[in-house]
This record gives sequence, structure tokens and C-alpha cells, in this order.
Amino acid sequence: MEIKSDWKRCGTKVFWNDVAHKEHVVQIYDTDGMLLNTLSDFAADGFNAGDSVIVIATADHLAKLNILLSARQFDLKYLIAKDQYIPLDADQMLLKFMINGSPDEISFIKAVTTIMKKARKNDRQVRAFGEMVSLLWQSGNNNATIRLEELWNNFCSSENFGLFCAYPKSCFSTDSGAAVLHICSAHSKLIASDQESLSEIQYKIVG
Repeated sequence: MEIKSDWKRCGTKVFWNDVAHKEHVVQIYDTDGMLLNTLSDFAADGFNAGDSVIVIATADHLAKLNILLSARQFDLKYLIAKDQYIPLDADQMLLKFMINGSPDEISFIKAVTTIMKKARKNDRQVRAFGEMVSLLWQSGNNNATIRLEELWNNFCSSENFGLFCAYPKSCFSTDSGAAVLHICSAHSKLIASDQESLSEIQYKIVG
């Protein structure tokens, strides 16, 4: 498998309004702080643009993200009440469609379609962040990770919305090159936190 010709690398200062409605973006991050800074920019730009923002993340990341967004003076209770901000626990979401260690396509579509209907109220554009793939990867379930990325890609294409997901750099080992290739091929842009990350991920992909 080869990386798609339009697969690009960009820095954490990516202009989200340029990519949020048409891209499947992945971040390889060094620290939680780097991820949360990028994610808070992603969500804040969405709120400012009038978009709905879906965030499927770990409980810890959701709590820390809410602190950052509140510090930016966003009224999260108000945004949640009108379904413009939809924060969801990634572990709980996985329970809705994982069967025998693998994502079930019908159950996945049912789960995310329900969320999308809420987010689409008043014809709003939608952007989403998902951390479920990272949880599967970190648990060692590489096949399920790749399959879930495929399901997300198919759903993005049919629903026309932007998707942002992220993996900690620490979870990539020297023998995971083939799986990394599949993961990166499922995305149109990679956000790397620094030049070292870019070099290391590129090595794993082509090496």
C-alpha cells in the first residue's frame, strides 16, 4: 500500500477553518498538552464558526479540554444544551459497536448517525474529534484500529464532515510500520508536533 498523493504534513498551527469540513486529519503527539492545545483550537474555531463540535475522547482529556475551553469564555453548558458541543466518553462509545474485539459496521453506523443527527440541527456544519482508534491501538488491537479508521473514512465521505483523530507518538514501536502505513493512508493530513516527530513517523512509513 502506498500513501495517497494528497497526504500532507502540517504543523500544529494548522488553520482549522481551511480543513475542518473536508479533511480526515491525524495528529501524532508527544504530550497530552500538545494534543489538548490542538484540540482546543479545533473546537474553539468550530464554535466561532457556528459549527457543531463532536468530541469523543477519554474522560481525562474531556475534563482537561473543558477547562481550556471555559478559560476561553465559552459557555459549555449552553453549547451542550443546544447540541453544538457534544462531548462523549470514548470507552463508552466503543461499547456501542465493538463485537468480539472488532468494530461491527452496522452498530457503528447506527451509533454515529444518531450523534450526527443531533449535531446537524439548524443545518450546522459538523467537525468531530475521535480518540477511539487510539484506545484500540494502545490496547494492541491493530486490526480493529485499521478497520475503525476505514469505517470513519466511509462515514466522512457520505456525511461530508471533517474528522480529527490523534495517537500518542509513544505507542508506535519499531515493528509497527505496516500498521502505521495503513493508519496514515486513511488520512489526508498529518499534524506532527515537531520535526523529530515528522522524521520518525516518515521513517516508520517508508522504512
